[in-house]
Amino acid sequence: MPSLSMPSPVGQLTIDEADEKIVAIRWADAASGNGSALLAEAARQLDAYFEGRLRRFDLPLMPAGSPFETRVWTAMQTIPFGETRAYGDLASAVGSAPRAVGRACGKNPIPIVIPCHRVLARGGLGGYSGAGGLATKQRLLALEGALLC
Repeated sequence: MPSLSMPSPVGQLTIDEADEKIVAIRWADAASGNGSALLAEAARQLDAYFEGRLRRFDLPLMPAGSPFETRVWTAMQTIPFGETRAYGDLASAVGSAPRAVGRACGKNPIPIVIPCHRVLARGGLGGYSGAGGLATKQRLLALEGALLC
């Protein structure tokens, strides 16, 4: 599987590709990978995002998950840059419960591009499964100028 590692303000990221689609972004300790044109474009878009020059990613995605998780991840992608939604809001949108949405957020294989950091608990941040946990979530929200609930 082609992959490409890159430094970012939230740690070293590794982008994985399969069948000419992005399948994962994960936190990695060391640079690695064999790259491709798509991975180079994904890294370019991530760099532009972190520099504040990109608000919407335009990449072919193929996250692996259950039909429910896929519905939640699709709903997350409709949350605009700089805005947040509560787990309950997404639950209403996909016909489920907030905790189930939270579990799907935690399984998101393509964080940042599929913006699970924009999903908050009614009473605060909620959780974040990426490296650095809530500090990383806060950093991503701050980068976007998102006001916390």
